[in-house]
Amino acid sequence: MSPHRTMMHALRNTTHGGPRLLQMQQIPIPSRGPGEVLVEVHAAGVAYPDVLQSRGEYQLKVPLPFTVGCEFSGIIADADPDSGFVAGDRVLGVAGSGAFAEYVVTPADRVLPLPDSVDFIQGAAMPINVLSAEFALGERGNLRAGETVLIHGAAGGLGVALTQQAKLLGASVIAVVSTPEKAELSRSIGADDVISPFDFLTEVRRITDGRGVDMVLDPVGGERFTDSLRALTTRGRLLVLGFTGGSIPTVRVNRLLLTNTTIVGVAWEGLMPSTSVSLQDQWARLAPDVARGALAPVIGEVVPFTQAPEAIAALDERRALGKTVLRVSGDGWAATS
Repeated sequence: MSPHRTMMHALRNTTHGGPRLLQMQQIPIPSRGPGEVLVEVHAAGVAYPDVLQSRGEYQLKVPLPFTVGCEFSGIIADADPDSGFVAGDRVLGVAGSGAFAEYVVTPADRVLPLPDSVDFIQGAAMPINVLSAEFALGERGNLRAGETVLIHGAAGGLGVALTQQAKLLGASVIAVVSTPEKAELSRSIGADDVISPFDFLTEVRRITDGRGVDMVLDPVGGERFTDSLRALTTRGRLLVLGFTGGSIPTVRVNRLLLTNTTIVGVAWEGLMPSTSVSLQDQWARLAPDVARGALAPVIGEVVPFTQAPEAIAALDERRALGKTVLRVSGDGWAATS
């Protein structure tokens, strides 16, 4: 960071009016506090919390106006001496908000070292999806080798991470996707079967010879939920990861009793002010597979920072394929001071 520079560009929510009403503004570069790091952002990942932040619907409430954005990659500009980081370190990380900017401040425990083999675009696409998938399949789902999982929204950023990690754990994957392009993507990353969301229950029963799947991973919710329960085998688990379909389903609990079914909530806490999840421990388990390329995000589009509102809208409207990443550094800004 230039010693004379004091201002930066940031994508701001001023109205809670949704993605397309977000505004690019110049604001002061933030200063870090104790236990925090200041990161010069090179790239930022577009994630569903950004959609919710644009409308003021995210569970972490931030007073207007504020800078949106939750995941990033870049270079440490300033760090708490006890953080384990120094200026110049390549990192990826998360913030409760503020990542869609040229600089972001976040607690040091939300920042992770970026392997030399991973570029900034790839790094920005990883934190929320890769860490959420590890938390879901491991701590919450206890996925075991030889099991079969059904993944809704399998061609999205989270779906890709879930598919890759489930395969590394030795599971079979049935991917649910809505278009031929998404089907091709899911097959390319190792899904064993790819089916449409329309009448997916019939297809699951055909593929499993009537047995059903051991686990359903559902970030969609809505009308699929009941048939997802029906798709489970005895003692199966349905993991609830979100409600991108828009509606929050309800369940008749007698279904759980008859088949010893478990419904598990999955809320990775890495974006919250306090968390019981150790990002460092998660990254220690994942980093070897990331470094050798076995866990790699599928980048659907890399867009200039100036096009961030439309990129968030595309995710909101379920038009995004794979992961969308904003290129922040080198986006042609005039020098600000």
